[in-house]
Amino acid sequence: MTKVQKTGVKWILLSAGIFTLWGGYLEATSYAGMGDFKAVYYGAKCLMEHHDPYKPADFESVYESHGWKLPQDPVKARIVRLGLFVCVNLPTALLLAAPFALLPWGPAHLLWMALMTAIMTFSAYLIWRQAESHAPRVSLFLVCVLLANVEMLYALGNIAGIAVSLCVVAVWCFLEERYVGAGVACMAVALAMKPHDVGLIWLYFVLAGGAYRKRALQVLLLTAALTLPAVLWVSHVAPQWQTELHANLVAGAGHGQLNDPGPTSFSFHYADFVVSLQSLLSVFRDDPGFYNPASYLICGVMLLMGAWRTLRSRFSRTNAWFAIAAIAPLSVLPIYHRMHDAKLLILTIPALALLWSEGGRSRWLALALNAAAVLSTADIFSTLLTMPFRHLSGEPTGVLEKLLTVAVVRPAPLCLLALSVFYLWVYWKRAAVVAPSTVQPRLHAAPASETC
Repeated sequence: MTKVQKTGVKWILLSAGIFTLWGGYLEATSYAGMGDFKAVYYGAKCLMEHHDPYKPADFESVYESHGWKLPQDPVKARIVRLGLFVCVNLPTALLLAAPFALLPWGPAHLLWMALMTAIMTFSAYLIWRQAESHAPRVSLFLVCVLLANVEMLYALGNIAGIAVSLCVVAVWCFLEERYVGAGVACMAVALAMKPHDVGLIWLYFVLAGGAYRKRALQVLLLTAALTLPAVLWVSHVAPQWQTELHANLVAGAGHGQLNDPGPTSFSFHYADFVVSLQSLLSVFRDDPGFYNPASYLICGVMLLMGAWRTLRSRFSRTNAWFAIAAIAPLSVLPIYHRMHDAKLLILTIPALALLWSEGGRSRWLALALNAAAVLSTADIFSTLLTMPFRHLSGEPTGVLEKLLTVAVVRPAPLCLLALSVFYLWVYWKRAAVVAPSTVQPRLHAAPASETC
């Protein structure tokens, strides 16, 4: 290991220590500590005790039967009811949490935190090693900033920490042609946990063709193998779970509720906010009939452009990193995602390193956009940014106030959109279009000797 690599490992471990210690403190002192993990842990407990986790009354009954009580503060109690008892996790997430639910709460949540620490640190290390040969300092800086800013994700125990990290490991395995079987398993578990986080990354490998399509199909088969027993288990205990899950999603996204992307949302002025494009567009017109179709249209056009370019171009690992850099921020924009899911941005760092090593003006634009996206979705920065505005309520009025709201309170969706557009432009420019006859026979992946 070189001196630069040793230094990188030390900084990554230091960043991991920051989020572990600070996040652990928040978990131990907050009424909402490990709230997201409780949602899957006690959801699995409900099923084991033959209760319907998608019925808030059943969930609350099981939760209280294990010795927990709601906070006395009515606002905090409402947050717990909305965020915990209204189950929005898929059956696969509950199945994967079942081994933890077999343990008492104490060791179960400590084991979950240890797993999160290990997998998030390991995935960050893999990405830095991928980028290190091209831009060691710039890539290390962004990796460490991103890793040191997952305190809320860690304190809440959100499954995005596991799913995103497993997706990162899988991408590395596929593109590096190493431990491919482990990569298939990692992406399958991630896809089963959070399909709305990992789905577009998986779709890219389907479109890339050759050995990558084969791996993506293996992922799909393994995901189906995980999904079938989960659905059978949940359907046995809660036959109406699909209708109940849909009702819970609708209730949570209702006007002024916890997951509402609009400016009257319960969490609009807090750091743990919705980062999808709807939360930006809703500032200008708080109407789902406007901001949902507009988000789908913008993201759909970008997705179709990237898909067309992928199908019409020859695969290379360099271009693959540019494609994934466009997909990562795009993945969280069209539908409901919170700041935790935006940790997918770590997949944009190898593409930045490639541009940085080439020199030229585009590397500074790439650095500016990457830094803006990472900082606008960073836990510490977002907390400091939103604290002065927590007393505000209601919709902004006037064009100037709306623009200031976007720039100060809601910069993340705009930064994510700009970053995705930039890397889509880079990918579009660099992925050479070839004739269909050349594209179709693409049966094998790029040789392992090809470097980024």
